Amino acid sequence: MKGKLFLLCLISIFLLQEAQAQLFARKYLNKVLNDTSDISRPQFLVYPTLAYAPETSWEIGFSSLYVYYPKRDTTNRLSEINGFTFITLENQYGIWFDHAIYTDKNKWFFLGKIRLQSFPLKYHGIGMDSPSDYLALVDANQIWIKERVLREIRKNMYWGLEVEYNQLSQVDFRKAENAPEFDLPLGFEGSRNLGLGLGLVYDDRHNVLNVRDGHFAELALIRYFPALSTFNFNALLLDSRLFRPVGANNVLAFQLLGQFMAGDVPFNQLALMGGDSMMRGYYFGRFRDRNQIATQVEYRMLPLPLGFTNRLGATVFASTATVVPNFSQASIHKVVWAAGAGARFLLFPKKDIYTRLDVAFTREGTGFYLFIGEAF
Repeated sequence: MKGKLFLLCLISIFLLQEAQAQLFARKYLNKVLNDTSDISRPQFLVYPTLAYAPETSWEIGFSSLYVYYPKRDTTNRLSEINGFTFITLENQYGIWFDHAIYTDKNKWFFLGKIRLQSFPLKYHGIGMDSPSDYLALVDANQIWIKERVLREIRKNMYWGLEVEYNQLSQVDFRKAENAPEFDLPLGFEGSRNLGLGLGLVYDDRHNVLNVRDGHFAELALIRYFPALSTFNFNALLLDSRLFRPVGANNVLAFQLLGQFMAGDVPFNQLALMGGDSMMRGYYFGRFRDRNQIATQVEYRMLPLPLGFTNRLGATVFASTATVVPNFSQASIHKVVWAAGAGARFLLFPKKDIYTRLDVAFTREGTGFYLFIGEAF
């Protein structure tokens, strides 16, 4: 009898805990989907993710997002801290943090990212003539930290220090079956490179996760000194973005990106084409070389005029890019393209933040991407 009572108690406790968990989940989901909080109030969200990308195959993990206005003053720009942890079917795992943080009155701007990850990734070689079949799987651990500490020197114009640290360790090039012989690239044994430089940024965006009208432009020069780094090289970055409203809800967005390297550049810090932001559909690093020029255009309908809801949106986009060792060898015949479309769901109505699901098509395959905020 006592045994039966004990078992009934355990079952009752289990059912009660399950009901409480379901109630908490429903409340949390309702809070996310029906945002009725004060627009000035900070918001924090944690949610599971399931995504597919060319470089990772299927990946599962958790994402987090913290957004706030400094001093809860909505005339300040919206700051965001985005975290992402994942494991993939390709035996990759990692933790990512991205942030765009403004202080009160937008006087200081901290813009950066942190990547702690372990992977194998496919290495196709260097240049636009690299084969579509990969030459080797590169297994390695990576620490990548990039930070900009910028001070406003005039309205919307920022100037300051740029720091980048890239460490690649436990590197193993595993030659692919039937791949031709190839020379191992500079940095195949790993490296630690610390770069210091200066950056000039123009930024009048109010919401970096969904820009309705504004500009962003960055000019940065970073020097990797031999006393601080395994290799001695320089990097110049040009990034220009323009956002224009079309009607009440639509946005036309444009980006031009240039990356230019000189010196002894390791293979993992060459200009890398592809990824979830620029040239979606190509995995990050499918093409790599000393220099890259890339551009993309995107038309965003946020939201769609469906009538029954104002939380669904859509986009269409196209991009083109090339990488070259030097511009005397650039050729229009060595330019690749990508194009696609995406669905949007309005996650935080008061702060106009969408989550995106993009599908991109290239001559080499298809990529899917699921993230909070627009690609650029």
